[in-house]
Amino acid sequence: MTLGKVGMYGGKFVPVHLGHVYAMIRASTMVDELHVIVSFDTEYEKKVIFKDAMIPYIPFRQRLRWWMQLAKDLPHVHVHAIEEIQTGSFSDWEKGAEAIKKAVGKEIDVVFSSEHRYSEYFDVLYPNAKHVVIDAGREKYPISATEIRTEGAFKHWNILPKVVQPFFVKKVVIVGTESCGKSTLVRNLAALYNTTYVEEIGRAYYERLGDCENITLSTDFPEIAIEHKYQEKQQVNKANKVLFIDTEATVTQYFSKLYVDKHQPVLDSLAANQNYDLWLFLEPDVKWVDDGTRSFGEQTVRNANNESLKKLLNDRGVAYEVISGDYEDRLNKAIELVDDLLS
Repeated sequence: MTLGKVGMYGGKFVPVHLGHVYAMIRASTMVDELHVIVSFDTEYEKKVIFKDAMIPYIPFRQRLRWWMQLAKDLPHVHVHAIEEIQTGSFSDWEKGAEAIKKAVGKEIDVVFSSEHRYSEYFDVLYPNAKHVVIDAGREKYPISATEIRTEGAFKHWNILPKVVQPFFVKKVVIVGTESCGKSTLVRNLAALYNTTYVEEIGRAYYERLGDCENITLSTDFPEIAIEHKYQEKQQVNKANKVLFIDTEATVTQYFSKLYVDKHQPVLDSLAANQNYDLWLFLEPDVKWVDDGTRSFGEQTVRNANNESLKKLLNDRGVAYEVISGDYEDRLNKAIELVDDLLS
């Protein structure tokens, strides 16, 4: 049953959860066009709403992006961001309503929410509109954004839309020199945490070419790093709370210096834009294995290379956890660190 031509559904949506999506979908069936309003006051949100939150601050553009993704297949649903400065007075609502009406650009016939108490405000702000309350008891999805901020995203993981989950995924990168067990540890951790991982692209890159050291070009390393970043983007969208990553741009820079004796600014730029939640640095104290793409097996050389890589990371101010010992010790220490991160 169509209640009117134009409907409005608004909120801060920090974060968007399936209860919000449910309300939006239901509302979209009741009007000819629906306008989703993402209201924001950045300073107020940082100081008040997110003051003691268990989740990172969510910029309004991120919330707007989520709603754009959620509504992209609904041509009659339109999404807007409205700045609504919070001072604690009713004038905040009045100014917000003026901005909403301007954004919508036409008479609003229906205002949707999940709160009966908003009627006293909406009766004044939208006197010609009907207030429709959807699932006030939160029976379909028993959750609130406040609970998610207070208790953390992982506790309510399955009630976050798929487009929202990647924002909260923790990224664990594992670094080290040749033959220190990075690939093995990454795969093992991904299996244990039932999630995805990013393989070392450099290895796959040279396997596609059929050789490594004899044909290495300086231009290979930016290509490897960029392909690696693309794979990170792909896999984070599939990850289950945590993503494990085998090497990154600083390690690629290390290999560029090692193989072609060239420090490449483009790799510095990529490294400067990385954001990982946990760095695990593997010491080269396990047996060196020649897999056909490795060239530096002497232990003295391994140790020297290890210090070179550490210097690159230290120069960048990277805080990393050092892991050593046999494969069992490495796995146990990594699990301990990842569990701490996820808790």
